[in-house]
Amino acid sequence: MQKVPGSEVTNSPTWSAADAGDLTGRVALVTGANSGIGYETTRVLSDHGAHVIMACRDREKAARARDKLESQLDRSSLELLDLDLSDLISVRAAAERMIEQHARLDLLVNNGGVMGTPYRQTADGFELQMATNHLGHFALTGLLLDRLVTTERSRIVAVSSHMHRFGRIRPDNVATTKARNSWIQYSTTKLANLLFVAELSRRLEAGGFRTMALAAHPGWTRSNLAGTGAALSKSRVRRRLSRAAGASLGQSAAGGALPVLCAATSSHVHNGQYIGPGGAFGLYGPPRVARPSQRARDPKMAARLWATSEELTGVRYTVPAGV
Repeated sequence: MQKVPGSEVTNSPTWSAADAGDLTGRVALVTGANSGIGYETTRVLSDHGAHVIMACRDREKAARARDKLESQLDRSSLELLDLDLSDLISVRAAAERMIEQHARLDLLVNNGGVMGTPYRQTADGFELQMATNHLGHFALTGLLLDRLVTTERSRIVAVSSHMHRFGRIRPDNVATTKARNSWIQYSTTKLANLLFVAELSRRLEAGGFRTMALAAHPGWTRSNLAGTGAALSKSRVRRRLSRAAGASLGQSAAGGALPVLCAATSSHVHNGQYIGPGGAFGLYGPPRVARPSQRARDPKMAARLWATSEELTGVRYTVPAGV
């Protein structure tokens, strides 16, 4: 297993952002970097010396986030990249730009997403949540994989959710189903994230690559993610409830980012692991190795989802099938 600076994840009760170690010279790409967990992940990586590419849909919001970080950090190396994960044309353009401008990619954090949005089809004909949370990241990772596997000690981290346990994958209709419940659909996309990491980690090992693929979840965290669904909803009550819950419940975004940072930087994590808070019910506390649901550990379902995702996105991976 490859090693990067970090601290023990499975035994230490106090893993913190300070344990991320010296990341000078590393290049990281964080999707959804302008707010919440993505912003906090970007802040810590940059503060520890990494050059961070902030891949965001809204350039104005991304620029404000970058300016804020630059005003707060003693040292920062930040770059903006236009990326709409729900649009495969945008995903390809972002990947091409990154490849043109950077000879290495040490860390890809697939964090960006939407939650609980009403049914909407993207320009590619996919349901919005599945397009953004899974298919966009699947395509982006595949398009950047050559950069990743040729960069020593690189890692791919997918941000999933405790809610993946409520998800149900239908391999015959992954991307266009109109779910009866938008929250179950969100859970299904988070299950897809874990199945993707499971299959990718197997394929990387089968190919003899030293790149690791891991997943993480933030527990119950205050962020504006739920607000993306509420903002698209016509329900005024739902919008108010989402804002109230986001402002008062859960741990801070900085706390929620710790499992992501641990997966990205700790020297004691392993390929294919799932990292989450180690406190009560896995919702709070310092990072620990978590156990995905039984559905998320189904290798046959992971392989079927992989094949379907390649077909839907048109992105074919250069790693062999896992064993």
